[in-house]
Amino acid sequence: MTFRIREIRAQRGLTVAQLAGAAGVSSGLISQVERGLADPSLETLRQIARVLEVPLFELFVDEEESSRVSVMRKGEHIEITTPATSITYTRLSKARGTIEVLQGDIAPGGESSTEPRSHAAEECIVVVAGTLSIDVDGSTVVLEAGDSCHYDSRLPHRLFNDSEEKATYIVAITPPSY
Repeated sequence: MTFRIREIRAQRGLTVAQLAGAAGVSSGLISQVERGLADPSLETLRQIARVLEVPLFELFVDEEESSRVSVMRKGEHIEITTPATSITYTRLSKARGTIEVLQGDIAPGGESSTEPRSHAAEECIVVVAGTLSIDVDGSTVVLEAGDSCHYDSRLPHRLFNDSEEKATYIVAITPPSY
């Protein structure tokens, strides 16, 4: 997988050591990721994106679109998996827009994080298969296939799957934050 970390870091005027220190990782890891020699964890990518002040998927290489219509064909989607939370996210929309569309797959017992998180955005989730629980600001709703939920992502929130089967959902986020 190829990342744009070096390009964005240079635009921000940061050294490898400065980015590493602010993200809480080693300079060696940043260097290896920039050279394509290591694949960082999702949490490391989130920390790097936070320091660089870009949505997570902005770190991934994406060809520039010259057309006003962006099409992503099957097989072109970027996928990230985090074994620690049992979630796989697949970006279904091109980067650089004002909305981001992801498909999430969460294993039984999986969760997006152990503690609720917040970020400046809005999210709309539509459950495609299975059952998904969403905790927003201390209130939990359970969604089944075909159900949807919209919320202000500035409120602390997390997703989890208490069922015995995988849950699949589509999430639209504006502005992009993953």
